[in-house]
Amino acid sequence: MEFSPVAVQAFQVGTIALCSPGVSGVIAKIEARFQGRRGPRILQPYYDLIKLFGKESLAPSGSSAAFLLAPIVAFACYLTVPLLIPVLTTYGLPLGTMGDILGGSLILALAAFAVAVAAADTGAPYAQMGSSRTTTFSAITEPVMLFVIFTVGFLTGTDLPYKLAATVTSSASQVVRPSHLLAAAALFLVILTETSRIPVESHSGTNEFGMIEQARSLEHSGPYAALLVWGSAMKQMILYTILLNVFVAPWGLAASGKPLLVAVAIVTLVAKCCAVGFFVTVIDNSFAKLRLFKITEFVAAAFLLAVLAVLTIYLGGG
Repeated sequence: MEFSPVAVQAFQVGTIALCSPGVSGVIAKIEARFQGRRGPRILQPYYDLIKLFGKESLAPSGSSAAFLLAPIVAFACYLTVPLLIPVLTTYGLPLGTMGDILGGSLILALAAFAVAVAAADTGAPYAQMGSSRTTTFSAITEPVMLFVIFTVGFLTGTDLPYKLAATVTSSASQVVRPSHLLAAAALFLVILTETSRIPVESHSGTNEFGMIEQARSLEHSGPYAALLVWGSAMKQMILYTILLNVFVAPWGLAASGKPLLVAVAIVTLVAKCCAVGFFVTVIDNSFAKLRLFKITEFVAAAFLLAVLAVLTIYLGGG
């Protein structure tokens, strides 16, 4: 028996949606252990979501419909991206060619734009501060993504995520090419920025003046806050999946729709994401948070790596 491609694609979306809070819980547990604390339960993010979904939703006076629509739009975007990337399989699925890796990046950018608009719509100072900061840093991270996409496109002759993963899988030497390593390093720095990790932002801090990503959702409550928290966990796992299954380690994926292979692919993906989370946690506990005006230099370093990746190809060393 084999699952149909449509069913496997549904499993891809379900894996990201259902496993992402668990991955966040594992990372939080590892981080607590590094700091000598007992830490929360691994399943704590699920309990937090259940609690938020059971609370009342309140909207600031004077806010428009965009405030309540933004969490729904962002969550829908995070459900769409797994349709385009190789989450569980090595072969293309029905909607896998609906958009390339640039399209996936634009969908993630749409989610960030919707949340930023909602934060600015509230009129609250902290939310507006987080919105403006996120927009400022996104002006640099988006070009980084473009150069990363150009790099892998030049190397493989395509920008479809499934074909990119197939190229890396077919030749392990592809991973150690200088341009590929530079592009992967640039993408990793962007992931640190987008997932609110040190040295950009303290993920577990409550200092409002240092908030960037978390400040945008301060005014939301109830189910809408739950969608934002859940969406943030999904975005983290999506970015980890892109790094792993497209750029660095596209192994352990299912070659067919057999239930056992799909189950192994799910377990492998979660394990790989937890491994990346462990590495991120090591960085999180080894460096100090950058001052706000220094963050642009950190993101600019990612941009420089991405540009060097493209130049390496043109100079013949890629």
